[in-house]
Amino acid sequence: MTIIVTLDIMLAKRKMTSRKLAAAIGITEANLSMLKAGHARGVRFSTLNAICNHLNCKPGDILDYAEGPEEQDTISETSSTLEDEERARGR
Repeated sequence: MTIIVTLDIMLAKRKMTSRKLAAAIGITEANLSMLKAGHARGVRFSTLNAICNHLNCKPGDILDYAEGPEEQDTISETSSTLEDEERARGR
């Protein structure tokens, strides 16, 4: 299974920058970039809710699913979610 993140398309439709969205929902631009690129191991429902609330969309508007082999993780097994990384950095 492959989860496809289409957040960049929704940002373009809403004429919003990643910087503005990251600031509005309280995460770093770097972590939002990881999510947009599909490199995040997970995302909390609270973050997904904040993104959808701010962009006035549904989770299905920014996430998709495609059949096929799962890609290899590029993040170590010890990291779990974007928010955990934020907390570890004290943000």
